[in-house]
Amino acid sequence: MPAIKTQRNSTKKEVIINKAARLFREKGFAGTSMRDLAEDVGVEAASLYNHIQSKAEILQDICFRVANIFIEHLEKIEGNKQHSIDKIKAILRFHIQHIVNNYEDVYVADREWRHLSEPYLSNYKVQRKSYRQRLAAIIEEGIRKKEVKAIDAPTAVLIMLHAISGIESWHRSKQKISAEQLEKNMIVILVEGLKI
Repeated sequence: MPAIKTQRNSTKKEVIINKAARLFREKGFAGTSMRDLAEDVGVEAASLYNHIQSKAEILQDICFRVANIFIEHLEKIEGNKQHSIDKIKAILRFHIQHIVNNYEDVYVADREWRHLSEPYLSNYKVQRKSYRQRLAAIIEEGIRKKEVKAIDAPTAVLIMLHAISGIESWHRSKQKISAEQLEKNMIVILVEGLKI
């Protein structure tokens, strides 16, 4: 029986999770079987269970790893002394760079989280809601300080995050601008409308 091939500094579990993220993006969580994953990894399905407990465990790992990365970055930004516009730019740049460089993980966390089992599903919903509220609070602080136009902050957050999730089409495009140009264009489009 062939062994799971790892690259330098990666574990067998990480290889499995990375392959699963691609399959979950391509086929969806519900449409991906453990047999599909085993075939993609190049092992028997039974040998996957030496490294993971279930397909559900993989989804939990992906969703919460991505969520925690975004939350940790938000916490750093919240605590600094920048103007609100600069905080918003830093958060959006991080989102854009993360979806460009970790597309499959972010895609799965953004689209397939609904398949999480309880209590993970409820926990993830709370994290998503809290993240959006904290981002809206940065915009609201900017409005109070006259750094941001008087707009509905939750709506602005919704628009910004949905626009960034649209980077999926950039990944699929055959002729695309560079990641740097994509980031620059998105920041201009998403932030200029907030400025007073």
